[in-house]
Amino acid sequence: MHRKIQRSLSGSGSSAMGVKNGTTSAQSIRLRSGSAGHQRVANEEDENHAIQFSANPIIIDPADIKIEETPPPEDDLNAEETFDFEDDERGGWGNKLDFLFSCISVSVGLGNVWRFPYLCYKNGGGTFLLIYFIAMFACGIPIFFQEVAAGQYLGSGGSTLVGQFVPILKGVGYATMTIVFFLDIYYCIIIAWTLFYLINSFVSIPDLPWGSCGNWWNSDRCFDPEHDNPIYPNGTRVMLNMTKSPVEEYWDRRVLRITDSMEDLGGLNWELLGTLLLGWIIVYLIICRGLHSSGKIIWFTALFPYFVMSILLLRSVTLPGAAVGLWRYITPDWSKLSDSETWIDSATQIFFAYSIGTGALPALGSYNKFHHNCVKDAIITCFVNTGTCLFAGCVTFSILGHMAHNQGVNIEDVVNSGPGLVFITYPEVVLKLPGGPIWAVTFFVMLVTIGIDSEFCIVESLVTGLVDMFPEYLRPRRRAFTSCICLLLFFLGMPMVTEGGAFIFQLMDFYSASGIPILWCCFFQTIAIGWIFGAQKFANCVEQMTGYKPSMYWISSWSVLAPAVMGTIFLFYCFMWQPVKYGKVEYPMYAHVFGFLMSVASMLWIPGYAIYYLLTQRGSFKDRLIKGITPDIKSSRVKAPAKNTLPKEIQMSESSARLLKNASFLTNNTSSFAINNP
Repeated sequence: MHRKIQRSLSGSGSSAMGVKNGTTSAQSIRLRSGSAGHQRVANEEDENHAIQFSANPIIIDPADIKIEETPPPEDDLNAEETFDFEDDERGGWGNKLDFLFSCISVSVGLGNVWRFPYLCYKNGGGTFLLIYFIAMFACGIPIFFQEVAAGQYLGSGGSTLVGQFVPILKGVGYATMTIVFFLDIYYCIIIAWTLFYLINSFVSIPDLPWGSCGNWWNSDRCFDPEHDNPIYPNGTRVMLNMTKSPVEEYWDRRVLRITDSMEDLGGLNWELLGTLLLGWIIVYLIICRGLHSSGKIIWFTALFPYFVMSILLLRSVTLPGAAVGLWRYITPDWSKLSDSETWIDSATQIFFAYSIGTGALPALGSYNKFHHNCVKDAIITCFVNTGTCLFAGCVTFSILGHMAHNQGVNIEDVVNSGPGLVFITYPEVVLKLPGGPIWAVTFFVMLVTIGIDSEFCIVESLVTGLVDMFPEYLRPRRRAFTSCICLLLFFLGMPMVTEGGAFIFQLMDFYSASGIPILWCCFFQTIAIGWIFGAQKFANCVEQMTGYKPSMYWISSWSVLAPAVMGTIFLFYCFMWQPVKYGKVEYPMYAHVFGFLMSVASMLWIPGYAIYYLLTQRGSFKDRLIKGITPDIKSSRVKAPAKNTLPKEIQMSESSARLLKNASFLTNNTSSFAINNP
């Protein structure tokens, strides 16, 4: 905008304020908005002195200056947008909704449909939900917003984010990339299982392979409650002791071909190996052009699951026994509150479901324009995510209640509470739907969709993080580098498609990416931004971008609430540690040692890099420490003007007129002015 500074001289003031050619004069000076420099006045005592313009030896009293708006030139209309801009080569979203749906897609996925129900079933239903909601409001929503906003502010992914705010804690970025690396390895195994079900659903049309006993993979213990169960005098259908439903046997004996323990891994399951390879090919084809090219794909993958799950929910809640399952879903088992595994599972499920601590959210935020309002997107995504979890839980517990009703057992004894729960409950409900094979195909297409959707987002976060670490070398070779990463992750996932691979999968899920390691990384990330960089200072950064000043809820959560909750749960788990199990199968001690090594592989980066930093910097220990906690922000984005820099009408006060004294204020490259003397 342009503003006109006008001073009319008359009467005796003309001699004091300047006379030219013996007549009074009126001066008008046209200044370009935003051209004022921000240099400090050399001598603060000159604050109240009259202003002398370098253009003419004319002295003007600041009290007589006022500012009026004049229409701006057309090339200034999009000044804010043109800054948002040419600051890097990362690309950007096609429109604002692409970012919102990307956040929903990356955070609403298998963590909601696959992981949430089985952890809730394993940890006492309502007890799990209670801790989950505490962690949601204390940690989940504030840290989700923090990560998205930080990525947008810096224009970089999660690998370099903390290191720019607090250089000595740059190890948080390396720890995050290690966690994502582990997560990428085993996440695609779920996609391989889902593709197996999808392909076999097609092959078996018009029937479903898990619909009855009598198949080559079934044992003598297979029990079909719809056809084989006896009717006792009281009319109750009961399941015989030590028997399994055809759905459960299909999962254990056909899909996994599982052995008795981790000590017997058996051979490769070649069918699962093929579906694993197919999964990685699909993931690579989606991400090879970069995340910003996948916007239209994300729209479909974010919306399609809700259509399918709505159909399944409507059918499942009408099944006999569904009410028992739903009651179990919301009823706390208070004995679980003393179980450390319940606390760690419930709290870290928030991080896992929201994709916090994986670097995916900063990577998504980095593609935003600098002044995009990410506050609204973050809140919407968090509530959609939690709603999806609760939605999936209703479907799962309704089916579990129905299975318990058919088998005449308690709901806790229906199936093993392992990672395959979704592959037992959902195939069970499609058997109850008219046209079961069609709904089975639809459901597994949905599960493949959200699985690949989640997988390519976290692979992209890994690729983006590594490219940000070595941009000069990797950015021109991004496609080839992505190919190598996908190929490496495929080979590392092969042990989990052996006959005992499910035991390795459970071990990796608990120790490598979703338990203590992710809690550890999120704790130090929050400490770095909320304490060392400063929660109030970060709130100012958010205000600069969005024009929205974060409330005390955000600031107190970043600085006090989130670190306190995470620290308490971490210490409670350390003192009350209990070994993880696969259902009721216990792991040998060497498996737990292997699991702790996976945890330490990511956790050690943080203290290790801090020690390395202090040893390699110059100066005294105090100087090195001060340098280590001083922000080192390299992005040119942060130099952008605040979103609401100037109001529409400004009345210049006498003290604010000091800005006019800066020489830079009147230079040709930053301002234009004209003095007209009538």
